[in-house]
Amino acid sequence: MATNPELGLAAMYRFIKKSGAERVSDEAADELRKILEEVAAKVASQALDLSIHAGRKTIKSEDIRLAAKNILKF
Repeated sequence: MATNPELGLAAMYRFIKKSGAERVSDEAADELRKILEEVAAKVASQALDLSIHAGRKTIKSEDIRLAAKNILKF
């Protein structure tokens, strides 16, 4: 498991079950948590770069949206 995970494991079970899974292994829930934390860290880092580029110290929702769009390509 990750050291000091930010996201709760119970939430990962709920995400997977809401997607239609009948049963979820502990390893699957933990792996989803690791992946989501990696993606979140990348989005937050890029959002920080965008806010600094705009001359702000505050990260705004549009920074997060733009960073996510760039990273996730959607």
